[in-house]
Amino acid sequence: MNTPRPAAANEGLASILSAVAFFFVMTAYYIIRPVRDQLSGAVGSQSLPLFYASTFGVMLLLTPVFGALVSHFRRKRLLGWSYSFFVACLFAFVPAFMAQDRIGARALGVGFFIWVSVFNLFVVSLFWSFMADIFKSAQARRVFPLIALGGMAGAIFGPLVTKFLVQLIGVASLLVVSAAALTIALILLLTLSSRHDCRDEARNEEPIGGSLWAGVKELWTRPFLRYMAILMVLGDGIGTLAYALMADYTKAHLPDRVARTSFYNDLDLYANLLGAVLQLTLTRWLLVRKGAGPGLVLPSVVNFVLLVLLVIVGVGSVSLFGTMVPMLSIMLVGSRGFAYGMTKPAVDALYTRVPRETRYKGKNFVETAIWRFGDVLVTSGVSVLGTLGVAATGMAGLGAGVAVVATWVAARAGHSPDLLPEQQAAEGTSSPAETAKA
Repeated sequence: MNTPRPAAANEGLASILSAVAFFFVMTAYYIIRPVRDQLSGAVGSQSLPLFYASTFGVMLLLTPVFGALVSHFRRKRLLGWSYSFFVACLFAFVPAFMAQDRIGARALGVGFFIWVSVFNLFVVSLFWSFMADIFKSAQARRVFPLIALGGMAGAIFGPLVTKFLVQLIGVASLLVVSAAALTIALILLLTLSSRHDCRDEARNEEPIGGSLWAGVKELWTRPFLRYMAILMVLGDGIGTLAYALMADYTKAHLPDRVARTSFYNDLDLYANLLGAVLQLTLTRWLLVRKGAGPGLVLPSVVNFVLLVLLVIVGVGSVSLFGTMVPMLSIMLVGSRGFAYGMTKPAVDALYTRVPRETRYKGKNFVETAIWRFGDVLVTSGVSVLGTLGVAATGMAGLGAGVAVVATWVAARAGHSPDLLPEQQAAEGTSSPAETAKA
């Protein structure tokens, strides 16, 4: 009769530890992100296909490595090794940035762009796979918005730290601060993993097993993963389009490196503030009352509206609260804010209704290789359209059509036939198909 209270207390503590851990994960990322983005602004959108194609190639090489790790190592060891690797890389980049004049900004920039992209996708994707592993579906709908809010706080704190410290300690030392934040996140996640020692969690701690290419194979066998892959290309493609157009804008209007870094830092700050507001208000209400489906659809609708406004208004500045703001900035902040503040928690809540192998391998493949394939596709398209003389407003019009398709795919994804029913997912049971396969 008294079990609900301890269970609720355990869930509350787990959600707090998870939120704090995600705070430090996102702090680590957003300390180094403006440095990467200002490099994109320096070269413009014409060089982005090379950046993303190189990143995509690295993703393809790392996919079987990640699959092998998931197949053979326990969750706690997988977290420890993965996060420790990226901490070591951050320290390794310190002397490289101290020798930037000898290495050359362009050569260092390409390598750092690729590494930061891999860092973001693998570290954050592994975090949410872990969350989908330890929280059941009903719990996820309650706690995921709160965990994501912790990440949003880190995504706000990171840019503030960067803006303050870069003037005091320089760029190279910022990497040490980022490494410290990621180390704290690792300690919290290992503590959280150790606490989940009940019968179901002990089973989840076991290695997942299976083929290291299982994530690729599941993409063709699971309708839900196919929807997620298509939505990743279409939905995130809108954000990539805005990023490419912004790279051209900053190249033309912000030639100074410090000004570009500050500008991109502010974009991150406002986008994450919007995401935090959504987490505190609309997102949690939607996930708890309406389910994850509407949380996928609404951001696609918002993207469509923003793109139509860009077509109508153009890329020039508009008055916002008495301040002239580039319309591209509004579009980028709106698209990112809804992606971080609504789409991400909704997607991760749906992943609690699929088998563990899908949560780790399939999810990781979609959120790494497929994501960067979409980036290559979109940035290459922007380059081709630019050489053909298509203006930014024309590209925005094409993007609005893509947003319509993304809205339809998002609606279908929330009702994919291979998702476990809410009750089954809440109890941690397998579907009949999974039972027969076992």
